[in-house]
Amino acid sequence: MAVKIRLKRMGSKKKPFYRIVVADSRSPRDGRIIEKVGTYNPLTDPETIEIQEDLVLQWLGNGAQPSDTVRNILSRQGVMKKFHENKYSK
Repeated sequence: MAVKIRLKRMGSKKKPFYRIVVADSRSPRDGRIIEKVGTYNPLTDPETIEIQEDLVLQWLGNGAQPSDTVRNILSRQGVMKKFHENKYSK
């Protein structure tokens, strides 16, 4: 099973916010998820990002692949740097 960390669109029409979720890559964008690991709201100024770093690092360690947008969000929050430091420091 290929697992992805990606965005799930929530909110009303023209006012989206997103949940950062872990899901099977074959499931639809807003379909079944395995676990919720954070939220992302691009409409606030500045944009609001809440991430449970320990869960994200655990899923990345288990082989979950982030989508391009989620990878950018995680990089801005410093999570990808922590993951690479943990992975290559051994």
